[in-house]
Amino acid sequence: MKKYSLEITVFLSGALTMMLELIAARVLSPYVGSSNLIWTTIIGIMLTSMSIGYWFGGKMADKNKENDIKMLSNYLLISAIATSIIPILEVVLIDVLSQLSSNLIFVAITCATITFGVPSFLLATVSPIAVKIKNNSMDHVGATSGKISSLSTIGSIFGTFFAGFVLIPNLGVRNIILACSILLWILSIYLFNKKDKKFYVLMILELLIIIGFNLLGNYLFKLNNTQITKDIDSEYSRIWVTNVNVGENTYKTLQVDTGIESYINQETGEMGATYLYYYDLFEYYNKEAKNALMIGGAAYTYPMHYLKKYEDKTIDVVEIDRTMTEIAEEEFGLDKNHPNLGLITQDGRSYLNYNKKKYDTIFIDAFKGINAPFELTTYEAMQKVYDSLEEDGTVITNIISAIEGKDADFIEYEYSTYQAIFDNVKVFKVNPDYSNSEKQNLILVGIKGNGNINTDKEEEYNSLLSNEVKDFRSNRPVVTDDYAPIGD
Repeated sequence: MKKYSLEITVFLSGALTMMLELIAARVLSPYVGSSNLIWTTIIGIMLTSMSIGYWFGGKMADKNKENDIKMLSNYLLISAIATSIIPILEVVLIDVLSQLSSNLIFVAITCATITFGVPSFLLATVSPIAVKIKNNSMDHVGATSGKISSLSTIGSIFGTFFAGFVLIPNLGVRNIILACSILLWILSIYLFNKKDKKFYVLMILELLIIIGFNLLGNYLFKLNNTQITKDIDSEYSRIWVTNVNVGENTYKTLQVDTGIESYINQETGEMGATYLYYYDLFEYYNKEAKNALMIGGAAYTYPMHYLKKYEDKTIDVVEIDRTMTEIAEEEFGLDKNHPNLGLITQDGRSYLNYNKKKYDTIFIDAFKGINAPFELTTYEAMQKVYDSLEEDGTVITNIISAIEGKDADFIEYEYSTYQAIFDNVKVFKVNPDYSNSEKQNLILVGIKGNGNINTDKEEEYNSLLSNEVKDFRSNRPVVTDDYAPIGD
């Protein structure tokens, strides 16, 4: 056996295990989301699979007295094949099961176990088998075990940072899955000591199977999702650009996780989301408003509308994901060089924390249903918003929630929080035909000071203003950085 071959194998197995965990979140996110609950599920399943793998690997190492290297090589080869099947399982298992069941936790547990649990289990067998092979004397079992565990952990750290910072945003999940499969195949060959002609023929056949599974998975995905024109992995999200027909109209949409973040009419270029038109109420509540800040750009559909409608006003857009801005330019018609547009690539809360500029209006559109970035929902965040507003300034926020019932938590918590900060708070139903117990787009408006109502605009916006929920009340506690039960 080559010098350091086991150490290299242990290190890479640890790295590949963590890469699979990050990949699991990206593969599952379009079907079950990426909330805290989903991440908890993925981490729990991976740890469970690894725990069983450690136990099984140790047991098999003790049982198999003479062929530990061959056994380790075989486990790596099976792991390579199991990894190569992931793109197929995305189509035939994850996509299908997510449509059959509305219980996202059940779907996440089942799919994570079948799709990622098997390769994680097999990779976990590497460490105990390596300890057994390296352990020539019982006197050194502690040192050997510590060394192997340390190498595996260092590999995991490397895999986490390398995949998160380099591979995922630059190569994409599908290419990483193929690369991981081939690397495991190479490790299997590297460890196997008795190589003959038959061995090489079998390994070439197995390589073709591994590549074939990856290509088949990609083909099935495209066949099953003809509406998806782009499938992109950024630093922060898996992003789909799709074309959707609704009646006689065709819309181009931008999807992140399970939610449609933006969509426009392909023929007219107009915004497809009705709730965005409620942001125009800023000119009713403050007739002197000249500049605005928007937190959450996505495909920049509202900023483009704003710049077209209000040629004398300016808007700054804070979007954490640079890839989103690039997609908005390439696919949705954003002019990044517009003189009245300011682009800020930064986390929204971070920008608010250090912002010194004053705005007449702040739009918040960074929430994806109940899976909101909690740091933008809290009292402390709203205090920063308040401080960033001019007198008579307005914050307008889109929230997906029910008005009452079991799905009303989000709006109730946020209403209480806004009331603790702003001088006047209003709630609007975007779809008045929906019952109060149905989840829907709600618009939350916070006004600093007395406001500066533009009565000349009352008739123009009467259809929107008439949808105010005037009797809305909440007895929920204020959301803080320390207590934010509605965040992801």
